[in-house]
Amino acid sequence: MRAVRFIRTLLVLTVIAYGGVLLYGYMRAHPQDLPWIPLDLTQPVGAFTGRKLAGIDAKGCRALLDQAGVRFAAQPPRGSGQCVFRGGVALRSGRALEIDYAPRGLATSCPVAAALALWEWHVVQPAALKHFGKKVARIDHLGSYNCRRIYGQSEGAWSEHATANAVDVAGFRLEGGQRISVLNDWDGTPAERAFLRDVRSGACDLFATVLSPDYNAAHRDHLHLDQAARGEMGWRGCR
Repeated sequence: MRAVRFIRTLLVLTVIAYGGVLLYGYMRAHPQDLPWIPLDLTQPVGAFTGRKLAGIDAKGCRALLDQAGVRFAAQPPRGSGQCVFRGGVALRSGRALEIDYAPRGLATSCPVAAALALWEWHVVQPAALKHFGKKVARIDHLGSYNCRRIYGQSEGAWSEHATANAVDVAGFRLEGGQRISVLNDWDGTPAERAFLRDVRSGACDLFATVLSPDYNAAHRDHLHLDQAARGEMGWRGCR
């Protein structure tokens, strides 16, 4: 009996040791999936990337953009009270980024800008190549900073737009000129439908909140992307 127990114990310890080796190897190969590894925009999107994006401060965020080769213009503070917008940036195409934004001069909080960069690299461009064989040259937007409450109500919670911690994306312009619009093409051709749903779903790994026409009529013409503070805790909204 002792010999049997010894063999069983030895087998259990062997399995545990083997599992530990596999886990260590995975951790070495996938640092982006570990919650304690600092965010690096040059690495693939991992299990905790969204949480890390929502939790970075403006100074650290700008350093990460610099490190990743992203061109941006720092924005001066604006607003007051519940609508103070500080530490914002405006992304500029060139070097690491290929996509322009229209209208020009889109300024957002830095965590939103960092997520937009990752969205371009890992979601938008791969989806465009998959469904159309072309890259996206421009993203059309409906703005970011807007001192208002949710849905423009006179009372209630303040919108993430009130601090430029959100952006509304209306459509995409491919190389060559083809435009894919959220309003007109959400139920368009199979390729248009698949592309818009891919970029929506992929954004859910990077933003705290992603709202589309599937959510309600107020979002029939855009994708709402924000970095609400709850995202740092892993509480995400995606529809």
